[in-house]
Amino acid sequence: MATSAIMLVPLSIPCTYTQNQRSCHDRRVSRSRAAIVNEFSQKHKENSQWEYTNFPSISADFKRICLEGRVKEAMDIFSDRNRQGIPADYDTYAALLQACATAKALTEDARQVFDKISKRNLFLWNAVIRGYANQGMHKEVLELYTQMQLAGMKPNKFTFPLVLKACASIADLQQGREIHECIRKSGVELDPFVSSAIIAMYVKCGCLLCARQLFDRMTQRDVVSWNAMIAGYAQNGNFDETLKLFDEMQMAGLKPSVITRNAIIAGYSYNGQFDKALEFFRQMQQAGGKPNLETWNAMITCYAQNGCCVDALKVFQQLQLAGLKPDSFTFASILPVIANLNVLQHGKQFHSYIIKTGFHSDVFVANALLDMYAKCGSITIAQQMFDKMSQRDVVTWNAIIAGYAQNGRYDETLKFFIRMQLEGVKPDSFTVASFLPACSHIAALQQGKEIHGFIVRNGFDSNVFVANALVDMYSKCGSLRDAHYVFDCIPKKTVVSWNAIIAGYGMHGYGEDALRLLFQLEQEAVKPNDVTFIAVLTACSHAGLVDEGWEQFDRMSQIHGIIPRVEHYTCIVDLLGRAGHLDEANIFIEKMPVEPDAGVWGTLLGACRIHRNIELGERVAGHIFELDTKDAGYYVLLSNIYAAASRWAEAAKVRTMMTDRGVKKMPGCSWIELKHKIHAFLMGDQCHPQSEKIYSALDVLIKQIKTAGYVPDTSFVLYHVEEQEKQHMLYSHSEKLAIAFGLINTCPGSPIQITKNLRVCGDCHTAAKFISNIARREIIVRDLYRFHHFKDGLCSCKDYW
Repeated sequence: MATSAIMLVPLSIPCTYTQNQRSCHDRRVSRSRAAIVNEFSQKHKENSQWEYTNFPSISADFKRICLEGRVKEAMDIFSDRNRQGIPADYDTYAALLQACATAKALTEDARQVFDKISKRNLFLWNAVIRGYANQGMHKEVLELYTQMQLAGMKPNKFTFPLVLKACASIADLQQGREIHECIRKSGVELDPFVSSAIIAMYVKCGCLLCARQLFDRMTQRDVVSWNAMIAGYAQNGNFDETLKLFDEMQMAGLKPSVITRNAIIAGYSYNGQFDKALEFFRQMQQAGGKPNLETWNAMITCYAQNGCCVDALKVFQQLQLAGLKPDSFTFASILPVIANLNVLQHGKQFHSYIIKTGFHSDVFVANALLDMYAKCGSITIAQQMFDKMSQRDVVTWNAIIAGYAQNGRYDETLKFFIRMQLEGVKPDSFTVASFLPACSHIAALQQGKEIHGFIVRNGFDSNVFVANALVDMYSKCGSLRDAHYVFDCIPKKTVVSWNAIIAGYGMHGYGEDALRLLFQLEQEAVKPNDVTFIAVLTACSHAGLVDEGWEQFDRMSQIHGIIPRVEHYTCIVDLLGRAGHLDEANIFIEKMPVEPDAGVWGTLLGACRIHRNIELGERVAGHIFELDTKDAGYYVLLSNIYAAASRWAEAAKVRTMMTDRGVKKMPGCSWIELKHKIHAFLMGDQCHPQSEKIYSALDVLIKQIKTAGYVPDTSFVLYHVEEQEKQHMLYSHSEKLAIAFGLINTCPGSPIQITKNLRVCGDCHTAAKFISNIARREIIVRDLYRFHHFKDGLCSCKDYW
């Protein structure tokens, strides 16, 4: 089903409290506030001999208002009676606090009422704690629990489940253990409700062993305790034990509840057993089990985790048609689906619905909305949402940092990472894993190393996702040795770990090392995936390993059963094209079982530029412009092919075509990191504060390398000007300016590393070899495709690039 064809149920809030119902209710409770207050006064006079703490002066109507959760009315009546000087009693306080807890609206006034009570009993403490618990204010729950104990009040079996749930919600295992010890001493550990809450706390804090030990000691297990253990094993990946407990539960004579079945569905989903999750769901429906909201939420998550995004949206429709109201978890589950489909209009519809249902202020939902907008490319809206959020947690910061990184706004990524810490929010493992790609993109090695130090100090280095991001960062920042060191330290390497290090070696031109790593991966029984072979084929291409590349292309499908994607075919075209086998590459494209896209043809066009094949280049460009008329890179390649052959009229015609079609060329830019600052240069740039020194140093360098044998290759100048002018244009290329800046601002003998946003210029490549020899420096250049390590007059690419 096409995404555009999805029709959502009209985004309106189901009305469950009609006008007729309201009228009936108003007739039933028709007494005025004044009448209820008068009743309070009369009861007070009748019971004046009682202490204020226990006389029965509560009005029946007031009690009903409180039980129905009508907080504002209750507070108004309470205020009226206070103004008339009627003293309060426990029943009134308890009813009022109970109303706040029931309505999930513990108002500031209600808290003030509680704080003014001089003699609080256990029921009042539990009522106010329950109020905060119902609103998800977990830290406040634990603070009140501490105050309660300091006041000499001993918690009971009704207090403990509330505070344990708070510990579980914020994953505070230490306080959870302390509360468990208090429970042991109070003798209520084996109370079914308390023990189930303890188990749930340990499960959510990741301490399954502790949960299981208590579960095994329980003499009376109810459905809640079974559900907690089953869900715990499912969520922690031990699904065999999950199914075993599910069977034991039924053998014990207990009928699994819908919550139990939801845990099984979620378990199948988490463990990648998508088909079994669907089958279990169907069996549940066939057996007469009625899915609740959590069931539908689990199915949305199940479809989403398995890439069935359109089906996930259909489940959302079914949820609405079943008359259920989505909750915060529903919205937080469906919004990533919208992001993956990249259907911004649907995302905006959901945003509108979320505002109508009142969940926009829920930080869990707000974070998902922010993330959805960022992933759909609307980073400006994401930023606006971030600025308006009154409550931000670490997930909020992670979403905006990852959003800027995903949208290529790396400067903002760095700024937000710094701002996050200045505002007192501590980054977590996801933060650094999202931030490191920004360092990778701009080749900010020093900043990357500082983040690595932060990671080690905070214990994130054991997180495989963070370690993988570090391997990628060091590889792309030019420090392959550091990348391999981090890789070696990963105790349980995933296929992503192997992919990162293989891609790193390939990017640096070490194709044979990349192949050795692939064989090592296979020996360690790690199953390579499609990304592995993209990395391997790219490595073979950069190293000129044509036969080896063909062999791996065949092994991918014949041995590993991986069906080649268009990206793999592009790698083979690149492999053949770089080696000069242009006709073979062209035939390969024509015989591809999948339709070649502009990227495939563009790779061949790049090879035509390298090997100066005008005729084939023209034909290939024709194919490209039928598919993509907006990518400036293809026009520039064709123009360069003409210019290299001095066919200036055709080159000018291509540039005119670009202007007519509104296509703009990205200017070449090179940059270098120095003392935590990025210095960027364009061709002929004179904006840098040190421009005079840079050009002076460059003039000296050009004279020195000319004396050593350097001859400017003016075929890389793409304009029809005099030869002398062409040479001057070459001398001011961004690569040469960045190298000159590095030489005058770094210590003698230290390496210089620059990054360029396009393919390095051929003349600059030659010049860098000479400069590395004369200056006795290693010069590392990362261009759009690979690394070049210049040392002692040679380049690591061996001039094969």
